[in-house]
Amino acid sequence: MRIILYLGKGGVGKTTVAAATALRSAQLGYKTLVASTDIAHSLADSFDIPLTAVPKEIAPNLWAQEISVVADIHNYWGTLQTFMSGMISGPGVSNVVADELSAFPGMDEIVSLLHINKQAKEENFDRVIIDAAPTGETIRLLTMPDTFRWYAGHLTRSETSMMKMLKPFAGRMLKGPLEIINALDNLDAATGELRATLSDPEISSYRVVLQPEKMVMREAERAISYLGLFNYPVDSVIVNRILPNAADEGEFYRKRREIQAKYMHMIEDNFRPLPIWRAPYYAEEVVGVDALSRLAFDCFGNEDPCNIFYHGILQEVIELEDGGYRLRLPVPFVASSDVRLRKRGDEMFITIGNFKREMILPTVLAKRRASGGTLRDGMLEIDFLPLEPDPEPEPVAAPGE
Repeated sequence: MRIILYLGKGGVGKTTVAAATALRSAQLGYKTLVASTDIAHSLADSFDIPLTAVPKEIAPNLWAQEISVVADIHNYWGTLQTFMSGMISGPGVSNVVADELSAFPGMDEIVSLLHINKQAKEENFDRVIIDAAPTGETIRLLTMPDTFRWYAGHLTRSETSMMKMLKPFAGRMLKGPLEIINALDNLDAATGELRATLSDPEISSYRVVLQPEKMVMREAERAISYLGLFNYPVDSVIVNRILPNAADEGEFYRKRREIQAKYMHMIEDNFRPLPIWRAPYYAEEVVGVDALSRLAFDCFGNEDPCNIFYHGILQEVIELEDGGYRLRLPVPFVASSDVRLRKRGDEMFITIGNFKREMILPTVLAKRRASGGTLRDGMLEIDFLPLEPDPEPEPVAAPGE
C-alpha cells in the first residue's frame, strides 16, 4: 500500500494535484482512494461530482471521500468523552466546562488519520491519496500521534495504578472505568501503529505543492523543515501554475513571468536534492476527469505519480552533549570546503563555492547562534551553540535606600 499526502499553503492547488494523482493511479490499474481532510472540502468540486464521508466509486478503480471528523467523533468517541467529562467535573467546575475540557488534545486529528488508515486496510486499496488542509493545520495533524500517545500514556498509567489499589474494595463498580482504560490502551496501540505507517518511507510520501512566489515558497520550506523533525519522508515538490511562454504577452504577464523565473531559480536551489515537478497555469478551470488527466500528464509525464521519487533524509537535527545542536543537510556534488553561513532570525543563508541555499530553521535552532559549518561525505554539518542563560535582573532598591 502507498499513502501520499499533499500539503501546502491554501490556494496553491493541492486539491487538483491530489485529484489528478489519484485519477492517473486508477487509470494505471491500481485501486485508489482519494480523501480530503480539509474542513473546507473542495475535492467534490474538483471532480464535479457530489461526495460524502463514505468512499464513493467515481471512476474505474477510483474512490473518493470527504472525511467528516465531527461525525466520526460523535459516532466513535462519545463513550470516552463522557468518561473524561466525569473525571474532570467536580466542585467549582460546571458540566458545560467539564464537557469542553474532556476532549483529548488533537482527538479530531487522530480520528481523521485513523479513519484513513482504517479505510486503506479494510477496503484493500493499493493507494491512498490525501488532499490535506493548509500547511499549519496539516503539520498539527501529523504531530498529533506523538502528542496523543504522550497524553494517553500518562492518563492510563495513573488511572491503572489507582484502579489496582481500589479493585479489592470496589468490585464491579470499576468495570466501566476499566473498560474505558482498555479502550484507551487499544487506541494508543492503534495510534502507535499509525505513527509507524506514516513515517515508513516505503509506504508514505509527503509532497509540498507551491507556486513560484516568495510567501508560498517560504511556507513550503517551513513545512519540509517540520516534516524532517518528525521523520516524515518527503519525496518531491510540485510547482503549480507556472505561466506559459507567449509571443504577444503584455507588460503585466512579462513582469509576472520575471517574478516566477526568479523564484523558480530559488526553488531549484533551496529544495535540492528533492525532485521538482512542474505544472502549467491553464487558461481553463481544472475541473472534471479530462482536465485532471491533462494535469497529471503535464506534471508527471509518463511516470507513475505514486512512485517513490526520493529516498533519504533532507535534514537531521542532533542534540549534542553540551546542550547545543547539530544540523545535518545532504549537499551532494558540492566539493568546495569554503562554507559561509549567515543567519537572520529563522533564516539561514548558506554559500559553498557556487552552491547557494536559503532555508528556514526549526524553532529549536532559530533562537541559537550558529558556530560554523563543515562538509563531511556529502553532508553539511552546522553546529548551533547552547542557549545563553538570561542575565540576572538588577536588584531594585527599596524606597529611601
